Amino acid sequence: MGDGPKPEKQSTAERLARLEACAKQTFGDPHQALIALTHKSYCNEHKDEPCEDNERLEYLGDAVVDLAVGQRLMERFPRANEGELSKLRALIVNEEGLARVARTVGFGELLLLGRGEDLTGGREKNSVLADALEAVVGALYVGNGMPGVLTFIDAFFGDALDGVAEGRQGRDNKSLLQEAAQQRLKASPRYRVVSESGPEHEKIFEVEVSINGELYARSTGRSKKEAEQAAAEKTLAVFEPKP
Repeated sequence: MGDGPKPEKQSTAERLARLEACAKQTFGDPHQALIALTHKSYCNEHKDEPCEDNERLEYLGDAVVDLAVGQRLMERFPRANEGELSKLRALIVNEEGLARVARTVGFGELLLLGRGEDLTGGREKNSVLADALEAVVGALYVGNGMPGVLTFIDAFFGDALDGVAEGRQGRDNKSLLQEAAQQRLKASPRYRVVSESGPEHEKIFEVEVSINGELYARSTGRSKKEAEQAAAEKTLAVFEPKP
């Protein structure tokens, strides 16, 4: 885990503050926000005290994530039909994709887990993280309504939405690199714009990516995001060499 005591050792105010810092917004219903981070294994081990797990919020959040991502896809692809939109959404909203976002946000370190679940790596399990992310979105919907949910989607699903918009078939290289770098090097990639060239309406950006101070790749693109995605893809090729 990161810095600071484990979630079960913190006060509810401390846990809420950490969650709001990670989610980058204030929760309108703090009680539901904390429930969103409570796994059923924790309640099973604390039956002598009031405890509510996040499964109901997960149920709600599952539908809300589909709705919010679906709305953003309709805005980006005004001519796409129902089948095309459903395929694009499935590339983004799946267990692996949701877990990847949860890792980026840092939800794993905030979860209340039972001892057994914690010891067996529950904080890194895709299923646990994806469920937690859906529960948090459910809590946002309850307390902040759809505007709060869309703010969260725009903040943390932006790269995935950009990925399908650019025809990358849902492969979000920046998020994949973030996950790989954390697992292998316990560090996050850093991106830096090296140069900009061309006229204002046709700018070309050159971006480099480094991890732990070591330069891994440089790439260009018509936008900073495009260049960052390309640089991340090159770095992933180092991490994931093809046979």
